[in-house]
Amino acid sequence: MNAPVLRASACPHDCPSTCALEVEVGADGRIGRLRGAKGNAYTAGVICAKVARYADRLYHPDRLTKPLRRVGSKGEGRFEEISWDEALDAVAEAFLKAEAAHGAESVWPYHYAGTMGLVQRDSIHRLRHAKGYSRQFDTICTNPAWTGYIAGTGRLAGPDPREIARADAVVIWGTNAVSTQVNVMTHAITARKSRGAKIVAIDVYPTQTVKQADMGLVLKPGTDAALAVAVMHVLFRDGYADRAYLERYTDCPADLEAHVATRPPEWAAAITGLSVEEIEAFARLVGETKRTFFRLGYGFTRSRNGTVSMHAASCIAAVTGAWAHEGGGAFHNNGAIYTLDKSMVEGKSLVDPSVRQLDQSQIGRVLTGDAEALRGGPPVTAMLIQNTNPVSVAPEQDLVKQGFAREDLFVCVHEQFMTETAKMADIVLPATQFLEHDDVYKGGGHQYILLGPKLTEGPSETRENLFVLNEIARRVGAAEHPGFAMSAREHIDWMLKASDFGSLEELERDGWIDCQPAFEQAHYLDGFAWPDGKFRFRPDWTNVPAPNDGAMGPFAAMPALPDYWAVIDEADEEHPFRLVTAPARSFLNSTFNKTPESRKKEGRPDLMMGREDADRLGLDDGALVRIGNRRGAVTLHLRLTEGLRPGVVIAEGIWPNDAYPDGCGINTLTAAETIAPYGGAAFHDTAIWVRPA
Repeated sequence: MNAPVLRASACPHDCPSTCALEVEVGADGRIGRLRGAKGNAYTAGVICAKVARYADRLYHPDRLTKPLRRVGSKGEGRFEEISWDEALDAVAEAFLKAEAAHGAESVWPYHYAGTMGLVQRDSIHRLRHAKGYSRQFDTICTNPAWTGYIAGTGRLAGPDPREIARADAVVIWGTNAVSTQVNVMTHAITARKSRGAKIVAIDVYPTQTVKQADMGLVLKPGTDAALAVAVMHVLFRDGYADRAYLERYTDCPADLEAHVATRPPEWAAAITGLSVEEIEAFARLVGETKRTFFRLGYGFTRSRNGTVSMHAASCIAAVTGAWAHEGGGAFHNNGAIYTLDKSMVEGKSLVDPSVRQLDQSQIGRVLTGDAEALRGGPPVTAMLIQNTNPVSVAPEQDLVKQGFAREDLFVCVHEQFMTETAKMADIVLPATQFLEHDDVYKGGGHQYILLGPKLTEGPSETRENLFVLNEIARRVGAAEHPGFAMSAREHIDWMLKASDFGSLEELERDGWIDCQPAFEQAHYLDGFAWPDGKFRFRPDWTNVPAPNDGAMGPFAAMPALPDYWAVIDEADEEHPFRLVTAPARSFLNSTFNKTPESRKKEGRPDLMMGREDADRLGLDDGALVRIGNRRGAVTLHLRLTEGLRPGVVIAEGIWPNDAYPDGCGINTLTAAETIAPYGGAAFHDTAIWVRPA
């Protein structure tokens, strides 16, 4: 029997690791085990367990394999098989009908990061722009984090993340790297073993990363900026501030020093729940350790003050001058280093900036006719949904479900499984998975462009995103554009050549392209990316390069200098608990919650609560509880957890809605309010009540 062949690929999922893969392909074309590519210096041969067993998902018996048309009521889940031509004709007819009745903006192509592939994910924009359909303001994930980081540096890029292995201290802030960015831990543990480096983890509950750290700081949700400011107080007070670096590379060090002088550890302790001793010890560690690498995650920015918190945390490395050292500085994302030309994929020549941009986080408000969410335009009466599952993952789920239940709303969902959103669709189209189509990826958490080639055939009648978009475009009379006639491989080749990154042939040969800038540029030793070359302690919040065409959120009250901004959803008498909806280790997001092994490992949806709070409410471990706020209520089981702050509860997920006893998922409780200054969703910033079920 022939041994399987190892083929190169890349993980497509919404995770900064974007791992380089080695995939077992049998002689019959069947996929076996997936491994991390040892030759890739960031992946370094290590991937998470859920991707290693990806074949479970690829060959899952519940995969969609035929186009379907709804025959029952919305959400009932009754469909009949139809041909691809019938399905695509029905979609085109519905889109044209919506356009005739209310204008092209009544059609809203809706997508997100079910794949991070630049062709299969982003080609939906070409259809959008070619028809003048409503644009999408992406707010689910990145806006607060990116804006807060860029506010200081002027650019979404930082030190080589492989330098974590050469640090003397690694601060993992606001991300559970053991669960969601395994390669961060790979390099941090290398630094610990080879250099004696200390690992610090900062989070809102005792995650596996916190448990593996040398110093674990568990603070109250939304209070990260208070910790950062108090640390800077100590750095100036005790002589750890690098004054020569501050004078040369930062905008207003004297103003910052005067400001943080009024924010001692005692002040921060009252806000964060940390002890003065914990804050002092952390500040002393980073002050005494020049080669401190701050790995700043997304989790702590999913709060109403998240942008301010990210900026405050990033400022610490500028005060110590850590940027000047290998293994030092503050890293969040490397998006700015790639300069990939996606104009062909996205059809950018067809963009009409006057077409409204609808906030993806506010899909519930959009679909229930909220005039502000609709930007004063027509109702949305037709949708194409790819790479996301809003009837589970979007905030304000009760509104989302009401919107999708509208009889006058036509929905086509292109999916791999019968998700909650697919059940609400009129037409369901079967989609390929990443090993069944060609694509190209870039690593936000590292510095590689990676190829993900088609390695096997998809089952039955599954089709890639690109096919669906091109076929719909042809049927609805979209404006002519050469991108509609190109295959995925042709798009990849065009993108690479247009960006001066070689060709598809060269990428196939090499597997990836290392785009890491030189040390001096990555560490901003030639100046930060503002006109004066200075890191900004005092950002102009109205002039930070925005992630989404400059759409503005509420910014007027944002603090001028790093500070705790008290705009979070505070607990009160009616809602005495603060809820954080963190990712589970085996799910990452909704992608893996259909996989039996992942479901088995996670068990069931639980609410993690400290014993003190449970005793006060008279609740036992395993009890069924009801949690809620003005947006709705959710039923799940209680899990007593050591190390939680009083008044803080955690619900790891994201679980399918039907995993909850009452069918209501955790995002029933989360808000779609806009985070300042450029949008975002406050998934980890929710005040709730807790009662026996």
